[in-house]
Amino acid sequence: MTESTYQRQIFPLLTRLDAERAHRFALQSLHIAERLPGGIAAMARDVPAPDPKLAVETLGLHFSNPLGVAAGLDKDAEAMDALFALGFGSVEIGTVTPRPQPGNPRPRVWRIPGDEAVINAMGFPSSGVTAVKKRLFGRRFPGVVGVNLGKNKETSLENAARDYTRVLDDLWPMANYVVINVSSPNTPGLRELQGRNALGQLVGEVQRLNRWKADVFSHPPHPVLVKIAPDLDDWALDEVLQGAIDGGASGFIISNTTIDRSVLSEPHAELPGGVSGRPLRSKTNELTLKTRARLGQDNQMPIIGVGGISTADHVIERMIAGASLVQIYTGFVYGGPGTPARILRDLSAFCDSEGISSISEIVGAAAPVRA
Repeated sequence: MTESTYQRQIFPLLTRLDAERAHRFALQSLHIAERLPGGIAAMARDVPAPDPKLAVETLGLHFSNPLGVAAGLDKDAEAMDALFALGFGSVEIGTVTPRPQPGNPRPRVWRIPGDEAVINAMGFPSSGVTAVKKRLFGRRFPGVVGVNLGKNKETSLENAARDYTRVLDDLWPMANYVVINVSSPNTPGLRELQGRNALGQLVGEVQRLNRWKADVFSHPPHPVLVKIAPDLDDWALDEVLQGAIDGGASGFIISNTTIDRSVLSEPHAELPGGVSGRPLRSKTNELTLKTRARLGQDNQMPIIGVGGISTADHVIERMIAGASLVQIYTGFVYGGPGTPARILRDLSAFCDSEGISSISEIVGAAAPVRA
């Protein structure tokens, strides 16, 4: 399916459903398609062959390209084969919680088409770690798998580490990297875990289990990343960065959704939750630049950039700002299943036109960020 076909014919039909029902329909359609004879081949038909120039080596892992699926799109690992077939180099599932939970009451997802944005107040709906484990057990995927760890809503902050480590314990063999999510605005009190002491202790607990599991499986420990909020002031950002470093984190994901409604053309103050999509782009670019500067030249902890990315130019600008990899979610919702193939073709053309042998050469490059 071409992008123009999706935008002319499919997306208008999806908008007749409320945003969350449309998301479920799209995810179920991908799941059905991947199970049909020849379904994977059909989805991969328009995806360009892997381009060695787009391969990224970071976090001790090989990524066939820098483009990944952000957490939240496939929370319960229901359509991973399809997402890889569409061209993504990595898929991050979750947020996964230890026990099943419904999340916040509906409605809790709203499209803002004029801004190509989404507001969501999901609150970690999850089928729970046991169900996700059953879907992943014994499977192998053609790309990198990330697992986004979370806590159940009723779990106190004092006991949060128990939830994060429970999910890691069950899903460790299926993951290539893991993410500590302490930045969702939709779980009460969660962002309090971004303080230096609390975060350092949490990351430390996750890393202790990570190293133990690595010994059990005779495998290197998984990279552990921390996903941070885009709404941090300078002091709070320093707290997060230092807390993550204290605990032994491997890198950062920048960023989660924003509670700053000034990024929208209209504030939609009547709606709860965080904003994702195009309006987040400038904010996350600036936070990526600021984080890279604060880490300093001697600290090359990788950053995965997410928020407002829907074109190859956006990928390039985020990598120039300091991200080694990028993820998309809302851009995929608005652009459709042809989005990753288009971005990959344009990234290859960029490398060819600039004489770049590896896309990683532009990470943190001393060049102006594209407008």
